[in-house]
Formats: sequence, structure tokens, C-alpha cells
Amino acid sequence: MTVTASASTARVAAAPLDRAWSIATPLTPVGFYPRAGVIPAVVAVHEQTGPWDAVGRTRRLELSDGSSVVESLVRVEPDGAFVYELSEFTGLLGRLVTGGRADWSYRATPSGRTRVDWTYSFFARPGRGLIVRGIVRFAWAPYMRRVLVGITREIERTA
Repeated sequence: MTVTASASTARVAAAPLDRAWSIATPLTPVGFYPRAGVIPAVVAVHEQTGPWDAVGRTRRLELSDGSSVVESLVRVEPDGAFVYELSEFTGLLGRLVTGGRADWSYRATPSGRTRVDWTYSFFARPGRGLIVRGIVRFAWAPYMRRVLVGITREIERTA
């Protein structure tokens, strides 16, 4: 499957790598992924198959517009990489994409902080690539920056 559109952001959290990892990776997305323009908020997590820390775990996110998406963990390397794939989009995104992928990486900095990098990729349905690229560029990329600020603040607050 070819990536249609991707966005990336990064931020440094004032916490050591092990603390940043242990705080951020199991966070529920509720409250950290708010509504922003055309992007609905995550309002609930359903059907989670266990702690959000192992390959094969899945959960369904309920969104504020009544749609949902399934997340599946495909890579978990403690204090390093965290990757989940998204499928079964309903609502508007379900008409535009076949899936998505979120890649998170955590790296210690020389100052004892943690750099968090996040890349989100979408796979458009045939004939929908231009629309998906526009949404990612003008709505999703700025949204990711906002979300990562909230997550790094939570890391720092609880570290």
C-alpha cells in the first residue's frame, strides 16, 4: 500500500527517556486529541484488548462526529519505537482513506530530556489522493503539533 500523504512533528519533553516512554505510550487518546476544525475529537475508547503496550493489541476509538477507527499495535520497542496502524475508518475519513499509520519514536537527548518524533501517514482510496493530501497539509499537520504539545506537557507534569 502506497502512502498518499504524511505529516511529521517533533517536540522535546523535559523528562528522561524511560519516564517519557512510560507516561506517553499508554495514554488514552481521550482529552489529548480534541476537536479542531474538520477533525473530530476522540471521545471514548472501546474494545481495548489489554494494556496498550504489546504488538497485536487493538482498540476502537469513538470520535465526536459519531465515526470511529480501529487502532492496532504493530511495533513496540520500549524506550524507542511505537507504531500502530489504523483501519476500519467510518464517517468522512472512511470514504477518503483505506487506512493510516502512526509512527512514534523516543530518543534521549544529551541533556537528559526526550525527543518525541511522530509521523502520521494516510492511504487514500482511489481518486481521493488530492483531497487527502489537502486535509493532511492544512488540517492534520497543524493538529498533530497541537496534540504533541499536550502530550509532552503531560509527560512533564507527571514525570
